[in-house]
Amino acid sequence: MEYLRIGTEYYKIVQKPSINGSTYSSIVRWKRQTILDDKGRDFLKKVKRYEGFTVVPSHIHYQQEVKGFYNKYHGLSHKIDNSQRHFEIENTTQFLKHIFGEQYEIGLDYLTILWHKPTQILPILCLVSEERSTGKTTFLNWLKFLFEENMTINKNEDFRSRFNADWSEKLIIGVDEVLLDKKEDSERIKNLSTALHYKTEKKGIDKEETAFFGKFILCSNNEDNFIIIDENEIRYWVRKVNPIGDLNPDFLEKLKCEVSDFANYLNRRKVSSPKSTRMWFDIKKLQTDALKRLVSGTKYYVEKELLLILNDLMEDYEIDSVSFSKTEILSLFKESSVRFSRTQITNIITVKWQLESKNSSYLQYNKVYNGVEGWTVEAFTKKGRHYTFEKKFIENLLNC
Repeated sequence: MEYLRIGTEYYKIVQKPSINGSTYSSIVRWKRQTILDDKGRDFLKKVKRYEGFTVVPSHIHYQQEVKGFYNKYHGLSHKIDNSQRHFEIENTTQFLKHIFGEQYEIGLDYLTILWHKPTQILPILCLVSEERSTGKTTFLNWLKFLFEENMTINKNEDFRSRFNADWSEKLIIGVDEVLLDKKEDSERIKNLSTALHYKTEKKGIDKEETAFFGKFILCSNNEDNFIIIDENEIRYWVRKVNPIGDLNPDFLEKLKCEVSDFANYLNRRKVSSPKSTRMWFDIKKLQTDALKRLVSGTKYYVEKELLLILNDLMEDYEIDSVSFSKTEILSLFKESSVRFSRTQITNIITVKWQLESKNSSYLQYNKVYNGVEGWTVEAFTKKGRHYTFEKKFIENLLNC
C-alpha cells in the first residue's frame, strides 16, 4: 500500500532513513498528477481510500484503519508473542532501577500504563540533576526506541512555538535540558497534562481540535527552578538522578537490543499500583525531596523577583523607600514572567521579612515627561493600609 487517498488529498508512504542507519515509515502529501505521470490513470482506481485522518493510540490491539479513517498513531515494529519465555532485559532493569531508585515499582507501573492504557492521564515526570552523566538523556532516547514514532524529543523553543503539529498527537513529549521558567510555560504544561482535547496547528493550515493524550517527561540540569510550581501542585513527579559512574559508551546500544523483549515484558505485566487519582497514582507516593527543592526554588524565585522590582523602582525614582498596598504589590508583577500567588507574596512580606502594614497616608511616585526638562519624578499622596520598604533593607536581602 504505497499510495493513499485520504479525504480529497493523495499521499505516499515512504521509508525515511534515520541517522543510525535504520528507516521509519512516514506519510507525505503527493500530487495526483505525479501519480498519474508515474503510474498511469488506471492506477488511481487501485489507491486505498479513507474518509480522513484520526488518532487512536494502541500498542496491544493496534488498527491502521479505524472505521474508514487512517490512523496517524504509528504501529510499533516490536514482535509481540504470548510465550512464557525468559526475557533478556538485565541491562534495562539495571538502568530503570538507577532512574527510579526506591520508586522502581512505581516507575514500572508508569511504563506499564503507558503501554496498556495510552490515553490514561499521568503525572508530569521530571528527571533532574545538576551533575552530568546521570542517564537522563539516555532515558529519553531509550523511550524513543520503545515507542518509536509515537514519541518526540523537543527543545524549549519547540514547546513554546504555536505550531505544534509535530508533538500534539504524540504519546510522549520529552523536553531535554528544559528551562520553562515563564508563567505562561508552567500554566500551559500544567493544563495540557490533564487536557483531553487540544488544537493542533500547522503553518498555513487552520487549527484542528483533536484528542490529546500526551505525557510530558522533562529533563533538566537545574534542580531549583527549571519550571515554576507552587507547594499545592500535584501534577509533578520529580526525581533526582545520580551519576551512573563509569558508563559503558555502548550502553544505549545494549538497551536498544533489549527493547523488543522489554516490550513483551510490559505486554505481560500487570499494574501493581491501584488507581487512586485521575493521574492514577497516590500523590503522597510521588512526593520526593527533589519536588520539595523545586517548590522551594520557586518560592525563592518569586522573592528575588519582588526584591528586584522594588530595588529598580527606588533607583529609578532616586528615593530611599517606597510604599505599596498589598493589591499594588501584586500589580507590580503584571509585566513580570514570574508566576506567583497572593499567599506567596503575603508570606514573603509578613512571615519571612516580618514587615507590618500601617494604615495611614503614604507617598507614591510617577515618572512624567515634561518636554524640555525630560523625565521628572512626581509624588502624590494616598491613604490606606500599606507596607514600606527601605532601600537598605532590600539591598541587604539581595546581597544575602
